[in-house]
Amino acid sequence: MTAPTVSHDQDHALRERAKTVLPGGMYGHMSMRRMPDGFPQFMARGKGSRLWDTDGNEYIDFMCGWGPIVLGRQDPIVEAAAAKQMAEGDCLNGPGPIMVELAELLCDTIPHADWAMMAKNGTDATTACVTTARAATGRRKILIAGGAYHGAIPWCTPLTGGVIAEDRAHLDYFEYNDIESLRKAVDAAGDDLAGIIISPVRQELARTQEPATREFAQECRTLCTKTGAVLILDDVRCGFRIDLAGSWNSLGVQPDLAAWSKAIANGYALSAVTGRESLREATQTMYVTGSFWYSTVAMAAAVATITQLRETDALGRMRAAGEQWRAGLLTLAASHGLTVEHSGPVQMPLLQFQGDVDSKLAFTWANEAVKRGVYVHPIHNGFVSAAHTPADVDEALDRIDGAFATVAASI
Repeated sequence: MTAPTVSHDQDHALRERAKTVLPGGMYGHMSMRRMPDGFPQFMARGKGSRLWDTDGNEYIDFMCGWGPIVLGRQDPIVEAAAAKQMAEGDCLNGPGPIMVELAELLCDTIPHADWAMMAKNGTDATTACVTTARAATGRRKILIAGGAYHGAIPWCTPLTGGVIAEDRAHLDYFEYNDIESLRKAVDAAGDDLAGIIISPVRQELARTQEPATREFAQECRTLCTKTGAVLILDDVRCGFRIDLAGSWNSLGVQPDLAAWSKAIANGYALSAVTGRESLREATQTMYVTGSFWYSTVAMAAAVATITQLRETDALGRMRAAGEQWRAGLLTLAASHGLTVEHSGPVQMPLLQFQGDVDSKLAFTWANEAVKRGVYVHPIHNGFVSAAHTPADVDEALDRIDGAFATVAASI
């Protein structure tokens, strides 16, 4: 399939307008300023596994809104639940009954969960987890894997503009999947260790994705139990895509606290913290809140989303789509004489080219893919949803073949 002629006239016009009213024209992880020219900045709509930009270009989407879309865009059951709740009211003077229903559903779904708190985004949830660990233990030190991403405020943001040393004075680091490194960090923290926060999979930009080994995950659990520290699983990115019981459930490890967001409400703004009974009282000593944290519409969407994930084969469909996507990409790459690595869980994979130290080949490949109507990211892991059918994946593979050809020709 040859690259189609793609117009970005409306996108370029919007970018010019944005420059005068938005910092840098756009900010945060959705800024396309550093991406290749083929990447649109502004999107118009989405449906199922498809996305359309403001110029009407259609994409088979393998980013899913950077993770929140788990059932597919505009899922009718989720949208009906959200619309029904919106008709009753969203931002009220107190939470609606749906908050209790959602908390009950989370506690019934997640083995370690004896209670749940709701917020709006992943950073809210991870920060509440860290605060809870400190409140419960009376200690200060939090251990984090080097290079890990846990949110976008001073204690955890990857960019340090405006961050002062005091914001991170009580953070210490270890190497992911390195038991000895973890033990040394625990020993160094000593009696001041409040908790360990860790993601189920090592997911860093332009780096091989590395799931936790069973031995490493179990050592995290053992060390927290031994020291009285709190084990926090940051399941914001992986949660409800790999295992509804938590992404370390298959490794035989349950955390004390977990942070959830992204896929929890199929695109509606919501996050949650779930925790053990032993930490319930500590949460009542904290003041964590927000005017929109109790909005009912996203909670209704979450109940509809989680119920579907429980009652259908949505997780199986995502896994199958991811396996088909991985196998197809590896076959295409080999057919063009390219050596690639496709790492991470198949539901949220990353493609890398051998020897591509500066990610030049990855950027070329992603740009050519987007020109052909397949939305992928060059250095961030992608996502599949339950709406990705075998036909969608086959069509995407047919479109993306030319992107591999362009990469091969550039070497």
